[in-house]
Amino acid sequence: MRVLFVCLGNICRSPLAHAVLRHKAEGLDVVVDSCGTSGWHEGEPSNPMSVRTAAKHGIDMSDLRSRKLTRRDLQDFDLIIAMDSSNLRNIKKLGEPRGRLAMMREWDPHGPGDVPDPWSGPASGFDEVYSIVDRCCDALLDDLRP
Repeated sequence: MRVLFVCLGNICRSPLAHAVLRHKAEGLDVVVDSCGTSGWHEGEPSNPMSVRTAAKHGIDMSDLRSRKLTRRDLQDFDLIIAMDSSNLRNIKKLGEPRGRLAMMREWDPHGPGDVPDPWSGPASGFDEVYSIVDRCCDALLDDLRP
């Protein structure tokens, strides 16, 4: 199973989801990646607040670098997960994915909606995003397990 998380810049939400699922899926046959619909931060490391938030929970994401979504990604991944409705629309504009296209909070036991972008807000926004991503990844893993 190949899973791709997508947000706007690939420095806050999608790399955090990437790191959390990679950590939780260790030992399973799951390949995890992330990217952004913009190329604004291509090649840059994740936002320092995302890195610190993940580290507080024992998750290392220091190896992740931003990259832009490509048409090839639409064919290479079994499951493409958008962090919000705006990025979902942008993914659809790029083409038709081979696999399933979904929103992250489809797996949220607290309900659907967008994963908020913490980029311009207070540090607590990163904790909120981590909580959402963590519980969504638990439910997603339940779906991915044989």
